[in-house]
Amino acid sequence: MHPTDRPRRLRTDGVRPLVSETSLSASDLVAPVFVDATTDERVPIETMPGHERVPVSEAVARVEEVRETGVEAVIVFGIPESKDSEGTRAYAEDGVVQRAIRRISAETDAYVIGDVCLCEYTDHGHCGVIEESAETDPTLTVKNDETLELLAETAVSQADAGADMVAPSAMTDGQVRAIRDALDDAGHEAVALMSYAVKYESAFYGPFRDAADGAPAFGDRRHYQMDPANRREALREARIDAEEGADVLMVKPGLPYLDVVGDLRREFDHPIAAYNVSGEYAMLHAAAEKGWLDLEATAHESLLSLKRAGADLIITYFAEDLAERL
Repeated sequence: MHPTDRPRRLRTDGVRPLVSETSLSASDLVAPVFVDATTDERVPIETMPGHERVPVSEAVARVEEVRETGVEAVIVFGIPESKDSEGTRAYAEDGVVQRAIRRISAETDAYVIGDVCLCEYTDHGHCGVIEESAETDPTLTVKNDETLELLAETAVSQADAGADMVAPSAMTDGQVRAIRDALDDAGHEAVALMSYAVKYESAFYGPFRDAADGAPAFGDRRHYQMDPANRREALREARIDAEEGADVLMVKPGLPYLDVVGDLRREFDHPIAAYNVSGEYAMLHAAAEKGWLDLEATAHESLLSLKRAGADLIITYFAEDLAERL
């Protein structure tokens, strides 16, 4: 007896690329860039090998390095020179992200995305205005509605500086509508909005909090970021943001939530983004350093899986490393 079905016929080198169902290219990737107002030189990020904080004066050079690999889009994160309870440096005209975006937009052809959140700019490390008793009462955290105005002001300030897209990541109810209305009122109808629509309270963010100096000073973010146990809730969150005017819907983190990426792809016609987060990046590097995994191969497979699940674009710290291979 011989098998009637022989799938291996389509796995030979000549035909394999012709029948490949999923493709990954440099143009699918967004590279994070960290700009630090507290330094005059590049500072390596120990928990994220190969990445650095750069001063504002180096922002353009850093983005040009990204573009030379074939990656055309960057998302800018900032480390401010000072912090306070309401994160005022997040929306200051001369804030670190605003100054960096102004230079990048003027001197490069990169597509520039601004991350819109307050946690990197508040002295308490939470993503908005907090209850006065939050430090002593962990059940009280971010004041939702009072935070919306500050997020909207941050988004407008980034658009004023030249951002092509803004990406609210605070998981504040109503943030997409507040930001979209503020952008339109300020004459920024053409500025796109990518919502961190489904952002989980994840253990995979650790290295990023080192990179952006954004760890909470007390408590955690479980009262406003999503429970990792919840899948159906993700559709509800994404649907709200789509109805409020989001142009792109993001899932963060990416790899532990491939099911959610797939759910959003089936449910919405919007472009779907996935954030291949710092913990996913760091664990592959750690395993590769021990010789347990091939770094480039596992990184490529990881991003390919996000595309296969339904992501149209991927924010990843592997962007530059993989772009040349792609």
